[in-house]
Amino acid sequence: MTHVLQNVVFPLDRDPDLLPLYADPETWSVIDEEPVRVSNRAHLGNILGRNRARIVAGRRVSLGTYFNAFPASYWQHWTSVRQVRLTVRTSGPATILVYRSNGAGVRQRVDDREVSGTATTSFDLALTEYSDGGWLWFDVVADDKHAVLEGAEWTTEQEPARMGKASLGITTYNKPDYCVETLQALADAPDALDLVDRIFLVDQGTQLVADQDGFDDVAGRLGETLSVIRQPNLGGSGGFARSMHETLQRPESDFVQLLDDDVRLEPESLRRSIVFARFATNPMLVGGHMFDLLDRPKLHGWAEVVDEDPFMWRNLYQEKLPHDFGVANLRQSPLLHMRMDADYNGWWMCLIPVAAIREVGLSLPAFIKWDDAEFCLRAGEAGFPTVSLPGVALWHVSWVNKDDTIDWQAYFHARNRIVAGLLHSNAPRGGRLLSHSRRVDLKHLMMMQYYPTALRARALRDVLSGPSHMRGNLATAMPAARALAAEFPETVVHRDPSVVLHSRKGRRVYKRRKQHEYDSPTGIRLRWFTASTLLKHWLHEPDPANVSQPEVEFGKDDAHWWRLPAFDSALVSSADGSGKNVYTRDRAKFRRMLLDSVRLHRQLKRRWPQLQKEYREALPDLVSDAAWQHTFEEQS
Repeated sequence: MTHVLQNVVFPLDRDPDLLPLYADPETWSVIDEEPVRVSNRAHLGNILGRNRARIVAGRRVSLGTYFNAFPASYWQHWTSVRQVRLTVRTSGPATILVYRSNGAGVRQRVDDREVSGTATTSFDLALTEYSDGGWLWFDVVADDKHAVLEGAEWTTEQEPARMGKASLGITTYNKPDYCVETLQALADAPDALDLVDRIFLVDQGTQLVADQDGFDDVAGRLGETLSVIRQPNLGGSGGFARSMHETLQRPESDFVQLLDDDVRLEPESLRRSIVFARFATNPMLVGGHMFDLLDRPKLHGWAEVVDEDPFMWRNLYQEKLPHDFGVANLRQSPLLHMRMDADYNGWWMCLIPVAAIREVGLSLPAFIKWDDAEFCLRAGEAGFPTVSLPGVALWHVSWVNKDDTIDWQAYFHARNRIVAGLLHSNAPRGGRLLSHSRRVDLKHLMMMQYYPTALRARALRDVLSGPSHMRGNLATAMPAARALAAEFPETVVHRDPSVVLHSRKGRRVYKRRKQHEYDSPTGIRLRWFTASTLLKHWLHEPDPANVSQPEVEFGKDDAHWWRLPAFDSALVSSADGSGKNVYTRDRAKFRRMLLDSVRLHRQLKRRWPQLQKEYREALPDLVSDAAWQHTFEEQS
C-alpha cells in the first residue's frame, strides 16, 4: 500500500510574503558572505491552486523550500523508512532535477528527467546517507513554453509502525476569531481531517467562540468531529490537560495534537505530524516550528532544549534566530540542513502519543509557562523523545512586542522553572538555577521594577510551601498576580494622548551595535557595577525632583539593566509601543525586597533536597487523570 508522507503544497493565502516558504522562483547571490535576493520573479498569478503552479517559459522554480523540501535526515533517524518515492505530475515541456543536501548544507544532484506533454515522473530515493542532516527536493525548469506543476508527493510502500487517528486540542481564552479561522482551515483540508478523530475546542474565555461570526457554519461542516468544551480559565496547562483527558476516552485516538489559539495553521503540517508519528520507530512527540504571524517569513522556534545548568530553556543556535526566509532561503542556509535534536517543543503545536499520557500523566497544573517543557522532559525520561520536525509549522504571534517577564506572568516564570528544576534537574541543589534566579531579582530591583520582584518572591514562597499549592491555586494565582499590580505605579502604561510625558534630562539614545559589542559589564566590572549599584540604592534616597518627574527617557531597546540603575527614575516605552511606563526608585521597597530575595533563595538552597523529594513524590498525583478530572468537576 502506498502511503503519502508529504504533499507538495502552495500557500492558502495569496500573500507574497509566504511564497519563499513554498516555492523559490528567485535569483540569489552572495554579498559579503551573506545570501541576498538580487531579483524577484515571484508572481502570485503563477500559483494556480493548492497543489498547482505555473513555471514560466525559460524560468526555473525550486521546491527546495521550507514547506516543500523533504526532511530526509529526520525520517532516516527517527523511522525505519529507507526508501521514498517522489512522484511529480507535470504538463508542458520541462526538466525535473532532483537534489539532496548533507548536514553541512552541501547540494548534490541526484537525478534528472526531461518531460513533455502530460507526464507523471517518479524517482526512487534511498534514505541511507542522512545521519547528520540533509534534505531532498526538486526543481522544475520550463523549456520554451510554459509548464505546469500539477502536483507532487513523497510516498513510501512501507507500512507504518502504528495506525490510529489524532484528536486535536485547542485551548483558547478570548481569541474567538483566530479559532474560527483555524476551524475553517481544517474544514477546507479533507486530507488532514481524514486523520483526525475529534477536535476538542476548550473555551476558557468570556468572549465565546460559539458566538463568533462564522462559527455556526464551520461547526455544521465539521459536524460531530467538533466538540466545544466550556470551563473556567485554568491556563494553557488546564486547557491542554482537558484535551488530554478527553482524548483518553477516545479509543479511536492514538495521539492528541495540541494547538494554541492565536495561530494560523498550515493544514498539511498537521497531516505530516500525524503521519510521522505513525511511522516513528518508537512512540514519540512530534513538535512543530513557529513562524511569526505578524512577519510571516520569519522562523522563531526551531529545536528547543533545556540546559541542565542553569536549567533554562533556549533554542539551539539561538543567536541565529529568528531566521528570515525572505532574506535567505533554505538552500542558502547551511545551518538549517543540520539535524537538530530537541528536548521539548512549545505547545503552540505538539503531537503527543496517548501511550505517553497513559504512562507519565497529563500536564503539570502550572497554568502557563514551563508546562510544555516539563511534560516533554518527563516523557523523554520515560522513553518518549521529542522531535522538532521541519516542514511542520504554524504562524503564532511572536514575543517581539511582548515582555512577559515584567507583567503578571513573572510569577509563573519563576515558580514553574524552579518546580521543573526540582522535578528534573540532576545538578546538586539545582546547580546554578538558584543563583541565576537571584540575579534576575537583582536586575529587576536595579531597574526599579518592583512588581515582578514581588511576584517572584510570592512564587518562591509558594514553592517552599510544598507541591499541593499548585493545584490549590490553579484558578486563583493569575487573578491574584494581576490584582497585585495595583500596588505598583510602574505597571501603569500611560497612553493618554492629551498628556505628553517628558523627562527632565531628555531621551538617552545609544548607538546600535552587534550583540557581542554591547556595553554590558562582565567579569570584575560586573561585580563592581552590581556592588556599587546595590550600595547606592540601599543608602541614598532619590532626588525629590526625579520622583516628581522622570529623570530620563529610554526607548525599550535601550532600557537595559546596566543603564537604568544610574538614574533615580526613567520614562520607558512599553514593549508594544502603545505607551510609556514610569520607573521610580523606592529605597524602602528596594531594601525590603532585596532582603526577601536573599532570604528566600537561601531557604530554597538549604531545603532543596527535601523539596526535591516532596515534589517528585507528589508528581504522579499532580498529573494524574483522576486528579485533573476532579479539578474539572470542581471548577465546573
